[in-house]
Amino acid sequence: MKIKVFSTPTCPWCTKVKEYLSKKGLEFENVDVSLNREAAMEMVKKTKQMGVPVTQIGEEFVIGYDTARIDSLIEEQKD
Repeated sequence: MKIKVFSTPTCPWCTKVKEYLSKKGLEFENVDVSLNREAAMEMVKKTKQMGVPVTQIGEEFVIGYDTARIDSLIEEQKD
């Protein structure tokens, strides 16, 4: 299962998402959209969202800090 967190260093909710995933023992790629314009444009194109955090789990996206949705997608990916 591939997990990507689109974030910025100054975003407190981004930190919470990354801490949540780490506490669950999940590996993820942190993508700092403040430094990576191409990744930021990819995130906006795929989600129509300009804000962070955006968490990509497989081909699905979670907007904001939504632990219930994150957990649901992780369970789906296990199947």
